[in-house]
Amino acid sequence: MRVGGAIKRPIKIRDVKPAYPETAFASRVGGVVIVEARIGADGSIVDARVLRSIPLLDEAALDAVRQWTFTPTVLDGEAVEVIATLTINFQPD
Repeated sequence: MRVGGAIKRPIKIRDVKPAYPETAFASRVGGVVIVEARIGADGSIVDARVLRSIPLLDEAALDAVRQWTFTPTVLDGEAVEVIATLTINFQPD
């Protein structure tokens, strides 16, 4: 099921910041990587793939997202697996 409508977005309870790749940081590469994640009934990330890519940042974004944990999404009193779109923003300072 996709998040939206009657399916409420799960709340992130464990956030892991992505490690900024040294090559990308030195080159001042930044921007937004958009990831589609399948969140299991227990709130863990089951699968993730990049929808909007910045090649130097994709793997760091996926590595971080795979460690995130969410509250379970409940539908009709039962925890269900959902698909959500997640945004990871990289800003070189």
